[in-house]
Amino acid sequence: MTTTPDLATLTGEYTVDPAHSAIGFTARHAMVTNVKGKFLDFSGTLHLDGTDPTRSTASLDVTMDSIDTGSADRDGHLKSSDFFKTDEFPTMTFRSTSAESLGGDDYRITGDLTVLGTTKPLTIDLEFNGAAKDPFGNERVGFEGKAEIKRSEWGLTWNAALETGGVLVSDKIKLSFDISAIKQG
Repeated sequence: MTTTPDLATLTGEYTVDPAHSAIGFTARHAMVTNVKGKFLDFSGTLHLDGTDPTRSTASLDVTMDSIDTGSADRDGHLKSSDFFKTDEFPTMTFRSTSAESLGGDDYRITGDLTVLGTTKPLTIDLEFNGAAKDPFGNERVGFEGKAEIKRSEWGLTWNAALETGGVLVSDKIKLSFDISAIKQG
């Protein structure tokens, strides 16, 4: 059962639970439909400060070879030198640089996203989904987040022109985060 605790009691160190979390993305394909994907292998930590959310931090490491769009051929192309060059750049990282409360259950975290060795700022809008003690005695918190990036800003520029105009893959990518994290100690 999710409860709304005194936020000060949430202060502490957390580890992202990948079995109950998801990091996904959506890209427009052929200008007519959305292709969704996710990463199956990632890890992360959170430091939450329930008294002063501006002192909260987040860190994520994503294994790029774990990309899954439901199509082995497409996943292979995304891992290739046309896109993520996973042999050369096996990990995508996010390291927060600031956090803020937007009021209610809404927060914003800003940090550095590194893809293909290029680091650029990324802002993620988050909604606090609650806190609960699970049946195994773990104290959990949950957040749902979203952000948009232009992939070209990280050097992801491969594309193909369409006969009818436009391109095969959109520059704008929507990112989604469903995070469940377990308090440590």
